[in-house]
Amino acid sequence: MADPWLTIIGLGEDGAAGLTEASRKAVAAADIIFGGPRHLALAGAGARGREWPVPFSIAPVLAERGRRVVVLASGDPFWHGAGGSLVEHLAPGEWVSHPAPSSFALAASRLGWRLEETMCLALHAAPFERLVPILGRGVRAICLVRDGAAVPALADWLAGRGFGPSVLTVLESLGGPEERIRQTRAEACDLRDARYPVAVAIEAAGAPGLPRSCGLPDALFVSDGVMTKQPVRALTLSALAPRAGEVLWDLGAGSGTIAVEWCLCAPGAMALAVEARADRAANVRANAAALGVSHRLTVIEAGWHGALSSLPRPDAVF
Repeated sequence: MADPWLTIIGLGEDGAAGLTEASRKAVAAADIIFGGPRHLALAGAGARGREWPVPFSIAPVLAERGRRVVVLASGDPFWHGAGGSLVEHLAPGEWVSHPAPSSFALAASRLGWRLEETMCLALHAAPFERLVPILGRGVRAICLVRDGAAVPALADWLAGRGFGPSVLTVLESLGGPEERIRQTRAEACDLRDARYPVAVAIEAAGAPGLPRSCGLPDALFVSDGVMTKQPVRALTLSALAPRAGEVLWDLGAGSGTIAVEWCLCAPGAMALAVEARADRAANVRANAAALGVSHRLTVIEAGWHGALSSLPRPDAVF
């Protein structure tokens, strides 16, 4: 299509003043403008504005195919934004995007951090445990959090895991007239009035973090005693040789130590842990959650002989 019906626009806290000329023209010509309440107000959408449904769904946007539609997103729509969710359902010629600087880019520019050396996480709806695989002394991370209350909650979580000395920089409403930047330590954080949108930059200190080698200490796992012990687990994972995006079957998972470490070893590695006993399946889930890989490890409560036919094809089997 020479004339895409959907325009995806990245919007900053400076609102319409920060939009490019192409973005302003798209907003002016739109029949319908989708976004969060804050975005719609910043862009002056007025009667054309449509708030995202709760729970979130892109269906209302797709239903308007053929009309001139604008979707407003924070910063870069394709970095933890709605852009990726939308274009999965569109042909290439149906849409065009005009990104703005992401919250990560704005935070890094305020801090003077090299963005390519900084871990960037969106923790709006994800558990803080997603930090477990990456945290260690000297690690820098920028985390987008859901609201102001999440700031002291994150600080308490860090302090409870040995990262109390970590320096936290709290960055609010970046790029807008109400921008505010404050600094504290995780163990002494009393910032309970942060305004959304808010990012927390972490300079990790204190605990050493997880080892990067295979074979984590047994004490890190919840178990009834049935687990592949550390030395054998290290050898096993070396033999299984996980690679990015590969899928493991862990049959008779016990405590799930092999499945959990498989997910930790390579970006995007997935595991299916099959365990017949409910108490052990619960341990697998607890271990996956504690080590930040519950989004990549699926627990199936069943005898594995009967479960094989329903599982997707694996790259490795334990």
